[in-house]
Amino acid sequence: MQPSVSIQNLKLDFGSVSVLRDLNLDIGQGEFLVLLGSSGCGKSTLLNCIAGLLEPTEGAIHINGQNVTWAEPSDRGIGMVFQSYALYPQMTVEGNLTFGLKNAKMPKEEIKRRVARAAEVLQIEPLLKRKPAALSGGQRQRVAIGRALVRDVDVFLFDEPLSNLDAKLRADLRVEIKRLHQRLRNTMIYVTHDQVEAMTLADRIAIMKGGVVMQLDAPGVIYNKPANKYVADFIGSPSMNFFATTLDSTREPKVRIAGKDVYLTGYEFTRPGISGDVWFGIRPEHIVTGELADMAPAQFEVAAELAEPMGAETLIWSTLDGAPLRFRVDGQMTVSPGDMIRIGFDPARASIFDTVEELRI
Repeated sequence: MQPSVSIQNLKLDFGSVSVLRDLNLDIGQGEFLVLLGSSGCGKSTLLNCIAGLLEPTEGAIHINGQNVTWAEPSDRGIGMVFQSYALYPQMTVEGNLTFGLKNAKMPKEEIKRRVARAAEVLQIEPLLKRKPAALSGGQRQRVAIGRALVRDVDVFLFDEPLSNLDAKLRADLRVEIKRLHQRLRNTMIYVTHDQVEAMTLADRIAIMKGGVVMQLDAPGVIYNKPANKYVADFIGSPSMNFFATTLDSTREPKVRIAGKDVYLTGYEFTRPGISGDVWFGIRPEHIVTGELADMAPAQFEVAAELAEPMGAETLIWSTLDGAPLRFRVDGQMTVSPGDMIRIGFDPARASIFDTVEELRI
């Protein structure tokens, strides 16, 4: 099956600054792809190239098999939702939804059908006669999504649509966007810097840095088997714990942490047989305490330095082998600075990276 959106050898330079570098990406029909990365990584720039708002320096963009690299935005068969709602304040919700369709000289009955469908899908029927000033932030964002939806296109582009909303509203609308995709099965490309949005919404995530895709994979793969140290550090809150150590693969592979040999039984190597300096990473949520620690393959005693109560759980800050260590305990557990806690983890759940290219081993 041909991809819905295909990006081939795309480059974009602003003067001497390279923003996108030889980027290749195929997005499947009906796929929800999230472009994730910190500010300045090129994710919104890439989205604007797909939308036709920026012209690439080199490369090609195909949508549904058509080369649209130099086509006008209106001719690309896309609907775009921006971070700002960009609604016409003097128009009602219905007026905002119908404005583009009327300009395109669409028949009145077809406009009515599309608006009714979008209003039903987004549950904004009671709001159609209101003006934007009378709507909440979440309602305005629904209308902005509806304006893209009435175009009845195959590809939807979202540029950080929830970043202006409060945390609860973001969570609610995130669920609605996921339901919308499950119902419509259109191709959706979604830009965000919020890893929770990325992990919960995406079929695949493209993590970007410096105009390059660092890893493109399903959320579970990116979380459990990050391709490099940057991805491992970027995904997860709090981020992965890292220890500078040495990998010995002469017999049974092992690393040494805090004076103890940690055998890597069960660890799935991507490059077996390597020995030398490495980064050994373990996620805070993969560290256990109490009776579970007693059964773990690797066990240590650490002193609590700081406790952050979060309700159902408490985040403990500590130090192991000279490196910062974070892990979680039950929220009902009382922990004071200086308390000694027995921790453990299964090395099979770790991530190991070389210290030169910082790629997964």
